[in-house]
Amino acid sequence: MASQGAQTTAATTTHVDQRPKSLADFDPPQKPKRNKYAFACAMLASMTSILLGYDIGVMSGAIIYIKKDLKISDVQVEVLVGILSLYSLLGSAAAGRTSDWIGRRYTIVLAGAIFFAGALLMGFATNYAFLMVGRFVAGIGVGYALMIAPVYTAEVSPASSRGFLTSFPEVFINAGILLGYVSNYAFSKLSLHLGWRMMLGIGAIPSVLLAVAVLAMPESPRWLVMQGRLGDARKVLNRTSDSKEEAALRLADIKEAAGIPQECNDDVVQVEKRSHGEGVWRELLLHPTPAVRHCLICAVGIHFFQQSSGIDAVVLYSPRTFEKAGITSDNLILLATVAVGFVKTLFILVATFLLDRIGRRPLLLSSVAGMILSLATLGFSLTVIDHSHVRIPWAVGLALTAVLSYVAFFSIGMGPITWVYSSEIFPLQLRAQGASMGVAMNRVTSGVLSMSFISLYKAISIGGAFFLFAGIATVAWLFFYTMLPETQGKTLEEMQVLFGNFHWLRDSKRKKRNTKLFGNGDGNSDGSSNVQLGPVSKPITN
Repeated sequence: MASQGAQTTAATTTHVDQRPKSLADFDPPQKPKRNKYAFACAMLASMTSILLGYDIGVMSGAIIYIKKDLKISDVQVEVLVGILSLYSLLGSAAAGRTSDWIGRRYTIVLAGAIFFAGALLMGFATNYAFLMVGRFVAGIGVGYALMIAPVYTAEVSPASSRGFLTSFPEVFINAGILLGYVSNYAFSKLSLHLGWRMMLGIGAIPSVLLAVAVLAMPESPRWLVMQGRLGDARKVLNRTSDSKEEAALRLADIKEAAGIPQECNDDVVQVEKRSHGEGVWRELLLHPTPAVRHCLICAVGIHFFQQSSGIDAVVLYSPRTFEKAGITSDNLILLATVAVGFVKTLFILVATFLLDRIGRRPLLLSSVAGMILSLATLGFSLTVIDHSHVRIPWAVGLALTAVLSYVAFFSIGMGPITWVYSSEIFPLQLRAQGASMGVAMNRVTSGVLSMSFISLYKAISIGGAFFLFAGIATVAWLFFYTMLPETQGKTLEEMQVLFGNFHWLRDSKRKKRNTKLFGNGDGNSDGSSNVQLGPVSKPITN
């Protein structure tokens, strides 16, 4: 065991020292055409996220007519709107094991099939109980899609464009929200009995198209290696990497993580079967290494703060927010929600081009700072309106502007980076289950917030609710600043050496200060180099 640990140490140290230089060589200014294949794969996989987005967008408007048609209370409205997030927990919890069992690609197909059944059940619902059954089935499909789309995209993407490609799920969530808002406005002209059923039932159509399209995608190269199918993995990597050299480097990294000797180059090899979940939860929760514990805290934390900072309250309950702001016409309210969806989608497209240029940390911290300012402004304007007996045009305009700026800031950083970051930081063996833990926290927080927002603003006022979200976002900014290291440009396997040192920020600043004072003999100005080596040596010496 000691000799084996020594060999691992030597291999790991060499690996870390050589990797950055190699990756710089493999990141040419003009990428080869084969990157279009990775782009197409990421887009197809990420389109499953449109299912969640559509449900969020369409339910925000459909609930206006469901409440009138089925004559349900505000508490029933809260439960109906928010319960899908809790139901999706079951899907996301099962998706990790399912994707390790049948593969990432067929898990995406399964997600589409389940959502198809749920959309049909909601469209044909005759009463509240029937509608809740449809929400349950659709929620399972949403949970599957939420977990597997970012994981597959991260595993198929080259390091140079992984942030861009892994942000696609959030892009399509926003596209789905916009489609849901447009569907609300389009079908609102139908009769009360038929309109909301058309809004919900038509969501079955894209799920079928997506499930069929996904069959044209290749399987994840990392899943193929875990099954011992090196030949198939090599073919996929050759088509999704920036160069043949990078494909070879990525394959070597995955083989090392899977415990396959580097000299083993057969097309099919025997691999210890760990992909079905054996021992994974023990490594993740019961006896995690410092690096895995750090990854888990970051993944669960970023998902918690994404939802607890109020995004579902703004998006799902935007009609109520606009009504509280003084807009009374249903048509004007629905048009205002379309504007929210348009702004949200526009800025998520901007974010996709910034992730691999600016980096995760700067974009995330700037995004959350803007969210804090927007939430505080929204809370202030709604408080002014709430305490006034006459219409105040400037306060109404300020509230609308604050909502639009909030979703813009959210979409440019917090929205996409949550999924990018949590899908790229875990080691190979723990990636699916680790990502599912993050999604589970995301859905629990979303469900609790969605199912309590009406009661919350009735208790502390609508303005007070958004001041509360501003306070939570402030805590989120501090958490991100102190806990999340930069992952831009790192391969998925290099992530293991970025985590495990909870003093990484202090050490990084000290390194940069020493570099300015004394210079750096090897010419490396990356302040995280000392931080990277620490977590590697710690577990090995123990």
